[in-house]
Amino acid sequence: MPILADLILYNAKVTTLDPVNPSASAIAIADGRFLAVGSEDDVLVHRGENTKLVDCNRRRLIPGLIDSHIHVIRGGLNFNMELRWDGVPSLSDAMAMLREQVARTPAPQWVRVIGGFNEYQFAEKRLPTIEELNAAAPDTPVFILHLYDRALLNGAALRAVGYDRTTPNPPGGLILKDSRGEPTGLLLAEPNAMLLYSALAKGPKLPYEYQVNSTRHFMRDLNRLGVTSVIDAGGGFQNYPDDYQVIEDLHKSGEMTLRIAYNLFTQRPKEELSDFAGWTKSVKVGQGDDFYRHNGAGEMLVFSAADFEDFRQPQPTLAPGMEDELEQVVRLLVEHRWPFRLHATYDESISRMLDVFEKVNQDIPFDGLHWFFDHAETVSDKNINRIAKLGGGIAIQHRMAYQGEYFVQRYGAEAVKRTPPFKRMIEMGVQVGAGTDATRVASYDPWTALYWLSTGKTVGGMSMYPGENLVDRETALRLYTQGNTWFSNEEGLKGQIKVGQYADAVLLSDDFFAIPDEEIRNLVSVMTIVAGKVVYSDDEFSLMSPKLPPAMPDWSPANYYQGYFKPTHNVQHAMAHAGCGCGTECNVHGHSHARASSAAISDDQQNGFWGALGCSCWAF
Repeated sequence: MPILADLILYNAKVTTLDPVNPSASAIAIADGRFLAVGSEDDVLVHRGENTKLVDCNRRRLIPGLIDSHIHVIRGGLNFNMELRWDGVPSLSDAMAMLREQVARTPAPQWVRVIGGFNEYQFAEKRLPTIEELNAAAPDTPVFILHLYDRALLNGAALRAVGYDRTTPNPPGGLILKDSRGEPTGLLLAEPNAMLLYSALAKGPKLPYEYQVNSTRHFMRDLNRLGVTSVIDAGGGFQNYPDDYQVIEDLHKSGEMTLRIAYNLFTQRPKEELSDFAGWTKSVKVGQGDDFYRHNGAGEMLVFSAADFEDFRQPQPTLAPGMEDELEQVVRLLVEHRWPFRLHATYDESISRMLDVFEKVNQDIPFDGLHWFFDHAETVSDKNINRIAKLGGGIAIQHRMAYQGEYFVQRYGAEAVKRTPPFKRMIEMGVQVGAGTDATRVASYDPWTALYWLSTGKTVGGMSMYPGENLVDRETALRLYTQGNTWFSNEEGLKGQIKVGQYADAVLLSDDFFAIPDEEIRNLVSVMTIVAGKVVYSDDEFSLMSPKLPPAMPDWSPANYYQGYFKPTHNVQHAMAHAGCGCGTECNVHGHSHARASSAAISDDQQNGFWGALGCSCWAF
């Protein structure tokens, strides 16, 4: 008697990433794992009277996407407060969204646009001016963070943070002032982004129950994009264990729709060794379960080893005493067999860090310990080889899709051709995985990262890489799934659609392997499955997933915009919110709204998409 399945998906185009069984048309799931993968005949023998059957209508089914570097725990605490400009096509649209959000945001709350976009994605190829922000919001504080390089504050925000002519510039930052000595509203990282983050930290915070709701909405938007697992890289102003309480409680209550492995990020300059000494005594490596577990140290190990990646600024030189501080921490971690990761942008920094790692390895062999660099945009072949010899890895992110134009302006078009040299890393035998570094720099959209890996283009459309530094779409997908399991010590457990692995899978809105390059960035999920359960669904599958309560507070941008902007799907979402007779109830947030915004949709887009959808009304 065959084992009976809980769920069977059939009539699909399945990309398994299993070389023994690379493609299939049906899958069966039981007890949260893949039970069978093959043809309909192979799989339907597992059907029982309680098995749910889903016809996939020949859509492409892939393994659940895994982001190996994202700040999801911190991002979840703030998601409901943030107006996301991720993917918005024009500054005109973005400013219309901002004006609408200003109108609904009560005092003393702020309107915040915190990363995930850049000026080159806009048709106008520029940021808003301070004057435009003041005109849009004369009384409501507006804080806009652009990459790691600058923040724009309107007059109300300057008053809220308390910056005036007497406020001194902090180390590594500049409060730009006019000829009268008054702050203009422009904060610059030169190159340290601490000024930007410390100003942001002065804003109001959500109360605990709102943070729980906010984290659920962020996870849902990641699910909408096909993400089923992440590795959280910690982050500044994210203290352990206090700022982890929300995700701990969601885990205990069974409300997580995303698997999270988390790294611990030191918070105190000159006290890093003390932080890690305490954590190695109180936290066991791998502590947790397959939904929420500890993953080691980093991405910050010591503050003196932080080489900031603001390509508008000259390359920073690390402090002379960096090696001694880093060696103490790395020795402690290797002694306790803690995996670790380290933020590194420039090859010169990586050379000095590798000197430390090789010295420690001579005394305490790494011996298979999973350690890796994050980012490594300018790493050389020589240092790639050194990383490989030490058994390390490199987690790459699509930061260059957002900073490529700035890199070319400073270092030239020739230098950008292998920044980072991800194809060379693969060829030289280093473990390589992909991610985003969201949410404050690049966006959390995995399809922008997959577009970047396979086309070499920035979000502004600039081509950076020759063919020898590009990978095909299957390789890109593997870097975003199976390749990332090494970085969380979960090889063989997930990342493929394979019998026995965790049943995490994504049914796509279009076929990743067949669509033109420029359409990759428009992809979303129409069904996301985590541990055998449907956690997100849309289109013909829209009734299959549980609905979320409205975003809290009721003025939250998450109640009016759908996170990352995807042209066709955001129009459909707006139709649902507007109560359009040819739409359906919003499945992302689980409720309807009397009015929705069309600000992120230009007139041409609205007319074109409305016609394509057969809509004869105008609901806005």
